[in-house]
Amino acid sequence: MMNQEGLGAYQHSQNHAQAAAASPHRLIQMLLEGLLDNLSRARGFMERGQVADKGMMISKCLDILNGLSSVLDEEKGGDVTVELFRLYDYCGRRLFEANINDELEGIDEVTRLITDILEGWVVLKPNRVQVGNES
Repeated sequence: MMNQEGLGAYQHSQNHAQAAAASPHRLIQMLLEGLLDNLSRARGFMERGQVADKGMMISKCLDILNGLSSVLDEEKGGDVTVELFRLYDYCGRRLFEANINDELEGIDEVTRLITDILEGWVVLKPNRVQVGNES
């Protein structure tokens, strides 16, 4: 039987292997999926009153949102890029408020918004997508 530490290391290496082989489109999808997973964990920690774990998980969510914002390229994406930047910024502020106020509704709202983005992203054709900062 694999211990938790070993399982975590295995999952970490699997994620790195997938990311190394992924297209830019798939990388964004993986970030969105990871964000949703971390939002779910943050919610669970909040429900159980695990303040430190909740804060750490929300911090990871904020890091992912910052990463998603950093690849946006207004020249290539136009108005859609501007709106995504605003939405990611809103989600970050909402998570910050949810963390401080122990507010499940904030996490749930961000989860719904990111789910909508992910669903739209999945149906996009990868060869038509301009992620940004790509050569």
